[in-house]
Amino acid sequence: MKAIVQERFGPPDILRLTDTERPEVGPDQVLVRVRAAALNPYDWHMMRGDPYAARLLGGMGLTRPLSRVAGIDAAGRVEAVGADVRGIEPGDEVLGFCRGSFAEYARTTADLLVPKPARLTFEQAAAVPMAAVTALRGITTAGRVRAGQRVLINGAAGGVGTFAVQIAAALGAEVTGVCGARNADLVRSLGAAHVVDHATEDFTDGRVRHDVILDNVGNRPLRRLRRVLTPSGTLVANGGGSPGHVLGAIASMPRVLAVNAFVRQRLRPIHPAVPAGPTLDDLRAVAALIDAGTVTPVVDRTYPLADTAEGLRHVESGHARGKAVITVP
Repeated sequence: MKAIVQERFGPPDILRLTDTERPEVGPDQVLVRVRAAALNPYDWHMMRGDPYAARLLGGMGLTRPLSRVAGIDAAGRVEAVGADVRGIEPGDEVLGFCRGSFAEYARTTADLLVPKPARLTFEQAAAVPMAAVTALRGITTAGRVRAGQRVLINGAAGGVGTFAVQIAAALGAEVTGVCGARNADLVRSLGAAHVVDHATEDFTDGRVRHDVILDNVGNRPLRRLRRVLTPSGTLVANGGGSPGHVLGAIASMPRVLAVNAFVRQRLRPIHPAVPAGPTLDDLRAVAALIDAGTVTPVVDRTYPLADTAEGLRHVESGHARGKAVITVP
């Protein structure tokens, strides 16, 4: 099968399209014929082995990638199932988490897949798993957003942000989206009542306070973010860090938790929604929102499999509008 492989950590130039063996399916596994796969910040972190501290935590590899084929989000058709798998059959159209999704075929388990909503293309469906589940956890699990609350989303035009705006608005919150001027109309169309241009306005100036802040960017000091929270408000910290950093976003986590112990405000770090915790329940919840027409993925650009490196450069630049997706013919 065709796949994008990497033998070492490094920039997008290390990726190459080549032929490799198709994964074998174990008794509890599912083989998916990938039709599209999302490009996430998570993917370029894994590609670069960045931040360096994450290599010590496992799941990435210390001196070289644990997996030659990257990618984690996928949408496609089930090709084969193991003997112990129930509820999924060959031919089913699915979306979910499939490690090694930058390839024609990827292997996963049934508890990481849900049926693809009929209203979505494969490209739209591939944009869902990591970004939408992260947004759901940020808004509902960590943020506990309720109707009537003021919710601010920093990075509202990004992959997680575009889902978070829609989910918070659907819950009845008054949403403020922080983004660039070129994305203001998009963010309003997703349900934001207010839009702040990060280039010309400082949303941490203290003029407006919010019940919940979801920070997907990490470009403001914690003390400034707390300044625009209500006294009992919640800050959900997701993201931050740049290529080459020793700690990256990991550095902010202990600080957030330490301050949380001494203040009335709730400060909650979250990690990207890699397969962990109640993943299947979260995927089902997101799929239900999509089926209901409440949430629609925003796809910025699509790239053929051979141009995965170019797509990751775009995502790494931090200027993606919604999600970037690769297509697999």
